[in-house]
Amino acid sequence: MKEENIQKPTFIFGKKNYTFMVVGIIFIALGFIFMSGGGSDNPAVFNEDIYNWQRIRLAPTLVIIGLGIEIYAILVNPKK
Repeated sequence: MKEENIQKPTFIFGKKNYTFMVVGIIFIALGFIFMSGGGSDNPAVFNEDIYNWQRIRLAPTLVIIGLGIEIYAILVNPKK
């Protein structure tokens, strides 16, 4: 019987990387959720709620923070 060299599959990222990736995805999803809505049922009526601080400041900030976390999750060394 021949002894086969069976290698265990290795992952590119470690547990720490995947944890940061999930956190980043949550931040991005929250940003897009906060951006949604604000429309009007009647297209002839303008709704001022589209310009509130949540859609203009908070949501894009959350998306940018989430993207930064994703970049960090890719670049962090899982061995340390």
